[in-house]
Amino acid sequence: MAVTGLRIGVVGGSVAGCAMAIAGARAGAEVTVYERSDGALEDRGFGIVIPPPLHAELVAAGYLDSGMPTAPVPSRVWLAREPGGRSTRELARQESAVTPCHWGLLWRTLRANADGVTYHRGRPVTQVLRHPSGGAVIRTAGSEKRYDVVVGADGPRSVTRAAFAPGVRPVPAGYVVWRGTLPLDVLTGHPHQWELVRTAWITLGFRGGHGVFYLIPGAAEGPGLLAYAIYGPPPPPSWTAAREEYVRHVAEEHFPAGWAEIVARGAHTSLACHDVADFHVPRVAEPPFLLAGDAASITRPHTASGATKALQDALCLERVLQASPSAADALRRYADERSGEGARLVALGRRLGHAMVERTPDWAAMGPAEVADWSRATLDGAGSYLYGGVQRE
Repeated sequence: MAVTGLRIGVVGGSVAGCAMAIAGARAGAEVTVYERSDGALEDRGFGIVIPPPLHAELVAAGYLDSGMPTAPVPSRVWLAREPGGRSTRELARQESAVTPCHWGLLWRTLRANADGVTYHRGRPVTQVLRHPSGGAVIRTAGSEKRYDVVVGADGPRSVTRAAFAPGVRPVPAGYVVWRGTLPLDVLTGHPHQWELVRTAWITLGFRGGHGVFYLIPGAAEGPGLLAYAIYGPPPPPSWTAAREEYVRHVAEEHFPAGWAEIVARGAHTSLACHDVADFHVPRVAEPPFLLAGDAASITRPHTASGATKALQDALCLERVLQASPSAADALRRYADERSGEGARLVALGRRLGHAMVERTPDWAAMGPAEVADWSRATLDGAGSYLYGGVQRE
């Protein structure tokens, strides 16, 4: 029998927070979301990818709209620069279907589908704490309100996590990821690269790191964007030029000529550098608190699981609320199902980071058989939608 009449407070109104709000509302709860930012979250322009089956499930369940623009591709192409030259060498092709999305469009769709949810923008939560009579309290600068369940969807510096897992801290990986988006006109004059990204997502390996390229829809109606993530060591302390110049320096030093020129051309529509780190909470719910998305765990982004895990967290919450006689029972079921996934993804991300950044292979010497062997050894039995069957030459 499903628990009824719950009041759920969600700390954080980003992708994870909106998805968890939909889950609570679909299970019949009264849901209030507290988002610290008073800006337009839909303006965040980075690309993300999710597995096609999850996208289909979210559309069928009403979390996403079938009309939300995406840029699905069925495969992955591995590239490197030819030894001693600037031309491109194709290493392998993998069956690796992904559904790339624009972060802002994904958030906007989830926000629009959070029917009946109270959403407070520009309302930072200062503290969450247990109420002596049961449930929990959310405090902001101007209010204090009691809830049966508080969902922490407030990212790596979660105030909700501090309420019951204060000792968990991100562990730095020692390298960075540059995320950017470029207008599609940067591909003008590069027909081969254009044909590749139209039909696949690209991994471009170099010593000490790699780059990933894929198409995403634009934030509004109109042309899409070329999204990328480039992993490698941070800029040296002596570097004083603009961020764009360092990304171009990395591309010029390590990429084939065509790809380096693409990164160098045009004005970025978005660009950021993030220190790579990870952590996971051993148990992601302790009544009356529950953690979701990046508040519960962060894996190194090689797994492409940030948004995916948050959306799966929401589907799980809806399911356990509808199948449990009490909030406490639902949260225990949620913890049983979702805690292990964070630990699994963190371990996978560390293996991928070691193999793709810290101890990179001689990419240019590899072919389909070597890429297949490398993938199997790196995954070490773990599942990942990013690694499919390698197509032989």
